[in-house]
Amino acid sequence: MRILIINGPNLNMLGKREPGIYGSDTLEKINQEIASHAEANNISVEFVQSNTEGVIVDYIQGSHGESGFDGIILNAGAFTHYSYAIRDAISSVDTPVVEVHLSNIHAREEFRHKSVLAGVCIGQISGFGKYSYTLALEYFRINNRR
Repeated sequence: MRILIINGPNLNMLGKREPGIYGSDTLEKINQEIASHAEANNISVEFVQSNTEGVIVDYIQGSHGESGFDGIILNAGAFTHYSYAIRDAISSVDTPVVEVHLSNIHAREEFRHKSVLAGVCIGQISGFGKYSYTLALEYFRINNRR
């Protein structure tokens, strides 16, 4: 099983940016922990991070087909709340996507409560910090969607 993990804007600043909300681990450390969990469960993971909406769209569009991925774990950051381009990209591929967030977006500022992506994702996991990613991995492992 191959899973693509896409991290959006400002997630490259984890460990520095608002550690009270997002934790003190860097994205690199979180990715290492995800990779260890994946390896222990015979799952291949690939990581990408971009602050650019179009790059995220390109990765989503490139995820499907015979040589593609079995699933995507997507933390779109602030794009969650307004990127119809990312929503349309998810809708255009057959690759299942789980939306994840480190913080509980429903317990934060009002503008963060709405996800324009949720309706085209198979599920949303938020509020479990770095474990949101491993919970999403477990979903794919248990359900083996393809």
